[in-house]
Amino acid sequence: MSAETFGRYLPPVITLDDLAAMNAADPNGHRYELSPEGALSVMPPADSEHAAIAGRIFAWLVLAGWPGEQLLQAVGIKLPGPAGDGGGRIPDLTIWSAPQPRVVWLPTTDLVLAVEIVSPGSASMDRTTKVQEYAAAGIPRYWLVERDTAQTVTLYSLEEDGTYDVTTKMPLAWLLQTQPADHGLKA
Repeated sequence: MSAETFGRYLPPVITLDDLAAMNAADPNGHRYELSPEGALSVMPPADSEHAAIAGRIFAWLVLAGWPGEQLLQAVGIKLPGPAGDGGGRIPDLTIWSAPQPRVVWLPTTDLVLAVEIVSPGSASMDRTTKVQEYAAAGIPRYWLVERDTAQTVTLYSLEEDGTYDVTTKMPLAWLLQTQPADHGLKA
């Protein structure tokens, strides 16, 4: 289907409810996300390397004592926009300070960490756009996992001025040899 044909079937303003319906109806596993300003993004389905990275980080956190109900994979988060809750992103992994209700789009109030694993179709979004959006939403930590040979993880922490600072970069294998508390994450 062409972009022109696809666009004919979209409402003039896409809501988070529309986005949830698009995600639920996609037979190919694409993720539909919305910037706080209302721009639609279509993310490719995750591949096996992506799933393995997410699984390794998830297992590391569980073994360190994080309750499973506070570790959520591919859950939607609401991002503040010019007119309130304008956007919705779906990080690959999130850590919450408390169990969350069963809803499609969660507010970022209790969100401690958002993790994105770079995919070829989302690289610039993950490295630039989401860094800015997640900082603006007040998410205390953001980790970006590259798909290079070392699977380099960049750890960002929110500064007082509302922007992220890179606290460190390390191969995923090194990160998994530490404790989450070493990086400000306490279960």
